[in-house]
Amino acid sequence: RAIIGALVALSITALVLSLVKVEDVTLPPTVKYGMVFDAGSSHTSLFVYEWDSDKENNTGVVSQTLSCDVQGQGISSYANDPPEAGNSLRDCLDKALKVVPAEKQRDVPVYLGATAGMRLLREQNSSAAHQILAEVAKTLQEYPVAFKGARILTGEEEGAYGWITINYLLDSFTKYSPKAHTWLRPEAANIFGALDLGGASTQITFVPEGSVMSRDEASEFTLYGYSYSLYTHSYLCYGQNEMLQRLAKQLIVSSPSPRIQHPCYPTGYNETISLSSFHGSPCTDRSPPRLPPGDRNVTLEGGGNASECLAALRKLFNFSACGQSQDCTFDGVYQPPLRGQFIAFSAFYYNFQFLNLTQGQPLAVVREAIERLCSRSWADLSSSYPKENPKRLPKYCTNTNYILTLLLDAYKFNESSWNNISFQMKAGSADVGWTLGYMLNLTNRIPAEAPARVKGHRPSLWAAAIIFIILTLVLGLAALLL
Repeated sequence: RAIIGALVALSITALVLSLVKVEDVTLPPTVKYGMVFDAGSSHTSLFVYEWDSDKENNTGVVSQTLSCDVQGQGISSYANDPPEAGNSLRDCLDKALKVVPAEKQRDVPVYLGATAGMRLLREQNSSAAHQILAEVAKTLQEYPVAFKGARILTGEEEGAYGWITINYLLDSFTKYSPKAHTWLRPEAANIFGALDLGGASTQITFVPEGSVMSRDEASEFTLYGYSYSLYTHSYLCYGQNEMLQRLAKQLIVSSPSPRIQHPCYPTGYNETISLSSFHGSPCTDRSPPRLPPGDRNVTLEGGGNASECLAALRKLFNFSACGQSQDCTFDGVYQPPLRGQFIAFSAFYYNFQFLNLTQGQPLAVVREAIERLCSRSWADLSSSYPKENPKRLPKYCTNTNYILTLLLDAYKFNESSWNNISFQMKAGSADVGWTLGYMLNLTNRIPAEAPARVKGHRPSLWAAAIIFIILTLVLGLAALLL
């Protein structure tokens, strides 16, 4: 009887489950990954990003999973040995594959974007630039990933993608609302401008008050369902490393002596360079003034004079080319009036970090800090900063004065708008740069996956049914034993 009772109970349970309504159950979205190499003029970095496959208004909500600095210099330095450009990427690729699940690796899009260093190499030796990109592509195609291409970005692309990164990280485009359980566009969204200073170029990008009058400096983007019209311009040869070379060349040309005073270097510091070292870049090789013929060594001796340093740096800019035009920066380049707040990153941030100033310091305080820095001797600096790179340490006076000249005289910030600039290198847990913006823009082209749906019962009904079965079996067994 007990066995017959248990069988009857099981039959009843099965009948009940068959009558329970089968519903569509939505599975959580899958996670997608992407990799972007930032092949800059002085070094290369790899960033791994991830986002949910369902996206938000056709754009992925992207987060940074990994950053890896490639050992050695930028890929443009391998002009005489292109295969090494590809080999240099292997260590970071191996690290990246450790954070991406094995079953997803073959679907991971991988991009390499080269910036100003490769733009200069293409001008100087287009076949070498092409060979380097070919070797990079060859290496990346050996890995179990979806390699999408290696190319040289335009300066305007670099500036625009940096602008996207900043505004995404600062929640200007979209922000998660816990109440609505969704991503929303912030009311009165504060859109930031972007200031980027690299080794070979510098970029300025912002949303102007009206339309951009010059097509060359105009960019259009649609992100999270909204359109943005940008002004962006890139100045090749005005990056930090190229500026240092151009300044040294200018000082050498102005004096025939084998020993020349460098007003931006600290007193007591000497640097010997050869004239042949200026032939490595179009910024110094072909640009005026011309170097004296032949090759010889020249010693630059530190003068430690901030005002003379500023005067020498201003000569690197052609401010007279703008005439009386107000919508012009230098070298005759159009720029609409500045608007809103700006984030200054890359070399802007690293140099001002050395000044050890708190954010939002008045311009007068910044100028005073730079003057104090320039007046310090090399013996004082080297003993005070023993851990600082000895090649970088004597250049901080030059770099910070250059940044002042670029921001105030060229881009036309002033005493009041200076406080609209924030110097930073990270926002949240991600690095500020062009790669995240590049990945975000590319997610617009990657089709969103509709949430997967399967047929099933509510979990609560299944739990009740299982408990009913267990109790029935227990009672049946108990009755059998009795």
